[in-house]
Amino acid sequence: MCDESKLQRWAKDRISRREFGMLGGAAAIAACTPMESNADETIGLPAMSERAVSFDTADGTMDGFFVAPVSGPAPGVILWPDIAGLRESKRNMARRLAGRGYSVLVANPYYRDVTGQQFEDFADFIDQGGFQKVRPWRSKLDAEAIMRDAASVVAWLDAQGEIDTSRGIGTQGYCMGGPFTMWSAAAVPGRVKAAASFHGGGLVRDDNTMSPHRLMDDMQASLLIAIAQDDDADDPDHKTILREAAAEAGRKAKVEVYAGDHGWTVPDSPAYAEAAAEKAWSDLLELYAAAL
Repeated sequence: MCDESKLQRWAKDRISRREFGMLGGAAAIAACTPMESNADETIGLPAMSERAVSFDTADGTMDGFFVAPVSGPAPGVILWPDIAGLRESKRNMARRLAGRGYSVLVANPYYRDVTGQQFEDFADFIDQGGFQKVRPWRSKLDAEAIMRDAASVVAWLDAQGEIDTSRGIGTQGYCMGGPFTMWSAAAVPGRVKAAASFHGGGLVRDDNTMSPHRLMDDMQASLLIAIAQDDDADDPDHKTILREAAAEAGRKAKVEVYAGDHGWTVPDSPAYAEAAAEKAWSDLLELYAAAL
């Protein structure tokens, strides 16, 4: 889960405010480099188009950031951000994925209350007292709300010329966005064919019938559930519960504990761990290649 005291301790003890900002910028650039190397040559990534978007949902007007390759229609992907919401780090992650041939929407999960970017990066999130600021916005994001949102997002994506509607839609989420991916898969099973949760919080909720692990029968998606090592230490039984739930539902699922702490995949997070993040990136591409 998003642990407020843990994040504040990271920010205070591991890096200064100035260093935090420098780390976020450098990592974001590295995560979205316009060139990728192979053994023989350095190749440029495909050209992309991007734009700010907004569209109607059952609960209001959602806004977000949309980026797609210009080469033609591609499978759609819904990117659910972490607690700090829509910002450049997430836009860069979407650009990197678009460079691999996917049309990606970064959704603003807080659209019911605010429009657009609220924080520059995680350092700014902490400086602004982000946990307190987002608490009333976040309280509205239960399973039913996200499932309504997912249906609206899928309908919007399928109306865009950049989407190849003959192929499935993927969804990926970080921290609080982790369960959003599984709720999305359950909400629109005919279209969402791959769901990836990275250090997602609340995937196993024993007192809640809408717990993501209880909804696998409603999905048709293949799953990647990437668990942070410190989250696993706090709840070591959750990986087993998730694996058993997937097996019982007949879901193809990779449930793995990665060598990174909560937030390790996000370039502007103080927990960012490049080697583990790149492994997660490779596993995501493998999931999408197989399922979409």
